[in-house]
Amino acid sequence: MTTQFDQVSVVKKANIYFDGKCVSHTVLLADGTKKTIGVIFPSSLVFNTGAAEIMELNAGKCRIRVKGDSEWSVYEGGQQFQVPANSSFEIETLETLDYVCHFVV
Repeated sequence: MTTQFDQVSVVKKANIYFDGKCVSHTVLLADGTKKTIGVIFPSSLVFNTGAAEIMELNAGKCRIRVKGDSEWSVYEGGQQFQVPANSSFEIETLETLDYVCHFVV
């Protein structure tokens, strides 16, 4: 996992979801790649996906269950998980998450 993204544009307006429980900013790379970088505060939420996503966790701890899975999986800083396009995932944030969401096209 890289520690920084060079030569990027950042959308100034924050993405604020679930009454402030999730806050992120969109980062656009020179090659057209789009990512979001943010935090999810302790909560239980459901996210819907359009594009496939790779959620890279920099810090924190959570449990997730991707739509169609019966079991919960635990992830923490230094790990990542994938969510397919046009799906959803439940997340229970056990410790505030610092994350990067990589959109897969």
